[in-house]
Amino acid sequence: MSSAARLRQITEAVREAGQLGVADLAEITGASEMTVRRDLEVLADQGVVERFRGGARNLLLRGEEPPFGLRATEGLEAKRRIATEVAALISDGESVVLDSGTTCLEVARALTHRRLTVMPLSLHAVNALIGASQVTLLVPGGQPRPAELALTGPLTEASLAALRFDTAVLGCCGLSAGEGLTAYDLGDAAVKRAAIASARRVIAVAEGAKFSHTALAFAAPAAALHAVVTDRTAPEEATEALAAAGVTVRKV
Repeated sequence: MSSAARLRQITEAVREAGQLGVADLAEITGASEMTVRRDLEVLADQGVVERFRGGARNLLLRGEEPPFGLRATEGLEAKRRIATEVAALISDGESVVLDSGTTCLEVARALTHRRLTVMPLSLHAVNALIGASQVTLLVPGGQPRPAELALTGPLTEASLAALRFDTAVLGCCGLSAGEGLTAYDLGDAAVKRAAIASARRVIAVAEGAKFSHTALAFAAPAAALHAVVTDRTAPEEATEALAAAGVTVRKV
């Protein structure tokens, strides 16, 4: 089992039980107790769990977004396939507003050798694109959310309102035909709405697991999306409902 998969398994086990001992987690994961202790230190640093002697207790509330560092290594192959497909949908010369989140970070990396104008909405993606010689990089104002480094607030929204993009690439915390595009953070949802309003075309990126979630903050109805790029684990019922709503769905 990879380190990322083990961290996810530990997180889910502790969240379900409320708290667990190191010996219990070693049995669940098949790892040594020493390895589990190291994993718990990583999760404690990310704010996922609180360590106590011999174990850990859950710190994530229901509906709370898992930390960026934990999500960044999860499902990486699928995120890279999604990013490659999104890059193929974007033509050289386009102007693109690129949302925050781990899948959009992979899209940023897939665009580094393209002739584009790109405004990333996170400092992680800004850093990924800053050395790209063919990319004209626009950096919005705003307040970075801790760890996530997503730019939010009135300055970000004003930056978006001042421009008109060919394409907006949006991440999400939840997506369905009925509930639309949702986010955990109210400020993030507001920025997504501003990005949609500034773009001619909207592409949402979502791993298959996002179709089983509805997060707290409503960002946009499904009808606001032109296309969704997801992976092969996305439920057929959910993607068919989006297609019936007029959204082009691509599974990679």
